Amino acid sequence: MVDQILNAQHRQDTGKGAARRLRHGGKIPAVVYGHGREPQALTVDRTEFEKILSQTHGSTILELDIDGTKQRTLVRDVQRHPTKKTVTHVDFMELHAGERIRVDVPIELIGTPDGVRNAGGVLEQFLREIEVEILPKDIPELIKIDVTDMRIVSSMHVRDVTVENAKILTDPSVTICTVLPPRVEVEPVAEAVEAEETAEPELIRKAKAEGEEEDADEE
Repeated sequence: MVDQILNAQHRQDTGKGAARRLRHGGKIPAVVYGHGREPQALTVDRTEFEKILSQTHGSTILELDIDGTKQRTLVRDVQRHPTKKTVTHVDFMELHAGERIRVDVPIELIGTPDGVRNAGGVLEQFLREIEVEILPKDIPELIKIDVTDMRIVSSMHVRDVTVENAKILTDPSVTICTVLPPRVEVEPVAEAVEAEETAEPELIRKAKAEGEEEDADEE
């Protein structure tokens, strides 16, 4: 994984008002932290940072150039505006040589399952990322999983996956994906049943009591 360089500057002003002014000026408020150091408030250029994000997949490792001092970092958290989706804040974590870190690596399913090709099944993916403990230099952009041989009702679990030079932290029993059976359409209601439901009920007349006719004649 090749590190990209991002320019950053120290910032003294903090708070909502200062952050709002930075965003209006095309900047993003940020912070860098790491073991044995206090969090440091920074500013980075929005256009430059979003360009780097668009060129990477999964965990993003880059070299921050903070006023001429370079630090290798991991993009730990990116906050976005709820409607505009623009980046509003970034957290960088400083990396140290030989230090293993915990990261979420995206999953990519490769191929078309046998159960989809030959039996009309549907591939359903339940898990999108796997958490691993790994050295920064070994972080893969994607965890690629071949699903070509999966048949109807077969599933792939975390325990079926290996990540080179990494310890998988996600629960091994979690299901990644399953090939579901074809969906069956419900048949229309039979005409006979429909006719039975719409038929008018037969009227049952009560038999006249004995002597009822004679009473009527007398009137």
